[in-house]
Amino acid sequence: MDQATVLSPMLVNCVAYGGGNARTIALDDIGDVLKNPGHFVWVGLHEPDEPLLDKLQRQFGLHELAVEDAHRAHQRTKIELYGDSLFIVVHTGQQTADHKIAFGETHVFLGRNYLVTVRHGASLSYAPARRVCESSSELQALGPSYALYKVLDFVVDNYFPIVDCFQSRLNELEHAILGGEFRQLTIVHLYELKKELVRLQLAMAPMQDVMSQLVRLYPGLIRDEVRPYFRDVGDHAQRINETAATLREMLTSAMDVNLALVSVAQNDVFKRIAGWGLLLTAPTMIASWYGMNFKDMPELDTPYAYPVAFVGTVVLCAILYVFLRRAKWL
Repeated sequence: MDQATVLSPMLVNCVAYGGGNARTIALDDIGDVLKNPGHFVWVGLHEPDEPLLDKLQRQFGLHELAVEDAHRAHQRTKIELYGDSLFIVVHTGQQTADHKIAFGETHVFLGRNYLVTVRHGASLSYAPARRVCESSSELQALGPSYALYKVLDFVVDNYFPIVDCFQSRLNELEHAILGGEFRQLTIVHLYELKKELVRLQLAMAPMQDVMSQLVRLYPGLIRDEVRPYFRDVGDHAQRINETAATLREMLTSAMDVNLALVSVAQNDVFKRIAGWGLLLTAPTMIASWYGMNFKDMPELDTPYAYPVAFVGTVVLCAILYVFLRRAKWL
């Protein structure tokens, strides 16, 4: 395909499929291709401006509400039927350099002989999915519904390494908690990870309903041969959603365990403080007696009164120390 025909950075690809061939075309030639039976067009956009979307709306007859959603982005995961075309919104995820997740959106327009993908935010190119569709004439013959399957499969499967990264991060945080590293940063990381898992579930949970509809509905747009593929994507989405739910429960448990261990550590500190306070009570009490200004105290006239009092104080403190050590208060 001749990449030189790409009109702007917002237009990633505009490819016509038919007869086992794939060729890059200009947007103005889309109407001529759509007139040929057995041919379809796949247009890939990345954060297009309003004039470009308006031009595609005229070429494919897209519904104005769907085009408005595709331009604004920030939509929920959904599937909507507008006349003889489908409008699908999916959330994409991409792992960042600091092992966090950045989310984006892909808006898809599916017709009988066209597929338009509009990417916003963090998302990978759909070039691998496109290459699979172009690998054989049999796959191209399945039409735009198979291309839609490859796009959705690419989006969902890209979450698997992200979930694996979440699992590794959770394991590291668990080791830090159980290792006695009671640091505020650990709690911050736990909260951030839980927040990202919530966003992942918000992206994946509706995908199961989208896949279910693609398996059962829209006979004029989804070929029967492709429906089992959408069921497989739905299974992948369910696995990711269930794994994310399990990780959230483990995160909640980790936060509870961290709080319990901190409470236990604080109790140990208070016990030690109380133990040392009790240990110092004995000499403090004896010293307070001698600090009183009484001339008739019987010990004052005894030659060995001070050494006896000192030894007695030391013995009493030793007895209290042994007792508190056995009680694990020191």
